[in-house]
Amino acid sequence: MTTRLRTAHTADLTSAELRAARDLLDDAFDGDFSDEDWEHGLGGIHVLVHDERGLAAHGSVIQRRVLHRGRSLRVGYVEAVGVRADARRTGLGGRVMAELERIVEGAYGLGALSASEQGAALYTARGWQVWPGRICVLGPDGVVRLPEEEGTTFVRPTSAGPLDPAHELVFDWRDGDVL
Repeated sequence: MTTRLRTAHTADLTSAELRAARDLLDDAFDGDFSDEDWEHGLGGIHVLVHDERGLAAHGSVIQRRVLHRGRSLRVGYVEAVGVRADARRTGLGGRVMAELERIVEGAYGLGALSASEQGAALYTARGWQVWPGRICVLGPDGVVRLPEEEGTTFVRPTSAGPLDPAHELVFDWRDGDVL
């Protein structure tokens, strides 16, 4: 099967492409992909893989900030990775991730993502590491610990160098992060 990979900023995607990506993600996550999840995947670089049937895989990387040991690091945060059901286990998820990793490694001090149980194996196989320390967010009322993100947040250090899990990662706040 012939596939075509396209990389584009959110601003360069048509409304039809954005609708196709959202539909793919709704299906890939069995209806458990919220409007906030969608919003989190916008405003950055998208990787889209098309085949004869249309959009087969999608992922995006957006910029976030994380505080760690008194430093503010620019993070390439991977979001909205999904593969159409009939195209799963064909390498398209790996193709999307390879391009997202290229972007993260070339432009950010750190890569990060939050993985579902189903996605964790893909990320681990590609060298992403579960963050063993605390995960927090800088919310409107200060730093809030997110224990539900601990054990599911993966990192990929790039130019930031080694991270110390004795010190928390404090991500910037987004709608949906703090209830």
